[in-house]
Amino acid sequence: QVQLVESGEGLVQAGGSLRLSCAASGRSFSNYVMGWFRQAPGKEREFVASISWDGDSTYYADSVKDRFTISRDNAKNSLYLQMNSLKPEDTAVYYCAASRRANSSRRKSVYDYDYWGQGTQVTVSS
Repeated sequence: QVQLVESGEGLVQAGGSLRLSCAASGRSFSNYVMGWFRQAPGKEREFVASISWDGDSTYYADSVKDRFTISRDNAKNSLYLQMNSLKPEDTAVYYCAASRRANSSRRKSVYDYDYWGQGTQVTVSS
């Protein structure tokens, strides 16, 4: 079983940047597909990005493509989300998640993931 802890919450103006981190416990981090999701008040949790075991393949929601970058450092059991050109509609609680399913960068369903972090608030002002 893995535990996930996000960090990097903050308030940023539109057009700004923010970097989120997710620290994972356990010895099998490299065998989890990892993902980022976000949830705004009153809305369903939505997929943001995912990354394969070795970080050689990534997948992004259309709404964040070319603005966000997901990465991982398996030696440090860490997952990252670099967010650039932030927009007010990016405001949400962001969650990192780990999937025990077969290796693929295209894990966009919340039901593909087994472990979740506590979430970190990102607020983008206009």
